[in-house]
Amino acid sequence: MDYLIGVDMGTTSTKAVLFDKAGHVITSANKGYNLYRDEPDMAEEDLDEIFEAFSDAIREVVRYDKNANILAVSFSSAMHSLIAFDKDWTPLTRVITWADTRAVKYTEKLKANGIGDEIYAHTGTPIHPMAPLSKLLWLKNEHPDIYNNAAHYLGIKEYIFHRLFGVNRMDISIASGTGMFNSFNLDWDEQALEVTGVKQEQMPETVDPYAMETDMIEEYSVLLGLPKDTPFVYGAGDGPLSNLGVNAVQPGVAAVTIGTSGAIRVVTDAPKIDPKGRTFTYALDRDHWVVGGPVNNGGDVFRWVRNNLFDSEKSTASLLNMDSYDLITEIASQVPAGANGLIFHPYLGGERAPIWDANARGSFFGLTHGHTRAHMARSVLEGIIFNIYMVELALEEVVGDLKSIQATGGFARSALWRQMLADIFEQPVTVPEAFESGALAATVMAQKALGLVDSLDVIGDMVGEANTYQPNPENYEVYRELAPIFIRLSRQLQTEYKNIADFQRAHIK
Repeated sequence: MDYLIGVDMGTTSTKAVLFDKAGHVITSANKGYNLYRDEPDMAEEDLDEIFEAFSDAIREVVRYDKNANILAVSFSSAMHSLIAFDKDWTPLTRVITWADTRAVKYTEKLKANGIGDEIYAHTGTPIHPMAPLSKLLWLKNEHPDIYNNAAHYLGIKEYIFHRLFGVNRMDISIASGTGMFNSFNLDWDEQALEVTGVKQEQMPETVDPYAMETDMIEEYSVLLGLPKDTPFVYGAGDGPLSNLGVNAVQPGVAAVTIGTSGAIRVVTDAPKIDPKGRTFTYALDRDHWVVGGPVNNGGDVFRWVRNNLFDSEKSTASLLNMDSYDLITEIASQVPAGANGLIFHPYLGGERAPIWDANARGSFFGLTHGHTRAHMARSVLEGIIFNIYMVELALEEVVGDLKSIQATGGFARSALWRQMLADIFEQPVTVPEAFESGALAATVMAQKALGLVDSLDVIGDMVGEANTYQPNPENYEVYRELAPIFIRLSRQLQTEYKNIADFQRAHIK
């Protein structure tokens, strides 16, 4: 049998999925690793842990069929990560992930002096601590020993390719999310290089997402159980591939993804810049660009609820042979839409779109004696979606009205979340059967790279059956009242986010 492997490299785990050429999932393996938060605003990963998770996942799916012919391995990868290496390729940092916000001070300076707006207009990457642009300024100013010794800068996926093949390359999809790449001339941006003081030769060579490597180092060929000449296709960033993976590539069709974090995105045929700087524009490939907004706070906020408000339910769920998240969602479903006027702003990890404020902090608003943990759980779920709804309003200003929503990510397994999404957005929400959308999309790119298909449109035949959820009029009438309050509150609270964040940095060790 001929198979393809899609690798989905995320913030806390890497998954390898074995597909046949028709896009059917044969088997998969998911291996986790730590996200280190040793100090306020830090979010780092360990290189060895990531490589071990990647290699373990690949080995596990390869072992499924000893006679398998692996046509290619292709990648979907978390964006915005940064790793510094010296001239001998010794790492000088761990992986500094998108969730790391220690560069907030230098981001604020870029915004204040207007240079940030100029760079955003070239790159399409909003000015935020998530981006390597800001991280490089942070290294330059706060870790000059690392900055001055750094000869190379890569991200998480590029590190895997470097280790396996000894190359120094980055696809244009990942590059378009660095804040250092000009999305209009498809090269490293001169102004971004000048501002950070980084030389072009310190950045990797940029390549097409369909580029591939085929001469693996012998040691890793043996380790992974793959022939040396197995094609490894670069693929693209996880955000753009999520759209492709749910067949949300037509005009006006949005993909909403909520995993650890979340996003809403629409595909266009060219980069589109928001004059107000609220949305990103990243490449899927040269002919497909994804415009949208990412949110920091998705499933990780639900995890906080489980661990801090419903810890005792973990054992109950185990006794009932249920997933603890499913149990909490069931509890939340007993509460009416709107949680009796309890609103939650889900900014536990700062926020990217739509407010782009790393100092943002979470809050409950409207608490009364009548509210219970169940109300709090429902308001958290609603708050996550209200926040994405705010992004949708900004997105429509850039790309026009949306027609429908394709939903993916871990939250899409929950019927309550799907219905909430339809009700708050007042749009039909379709959930394709294919949950492994990022890995599936990566393998479709591999098939195009190998010449097995002519167009990415074949994804439409692979996503399988879909369930569509229609807005519930009773619920969306409630959300119509609450959404403006949520939005006004987010703006009013922004005046105090920096003050409370500064207090926390000074007093919480």
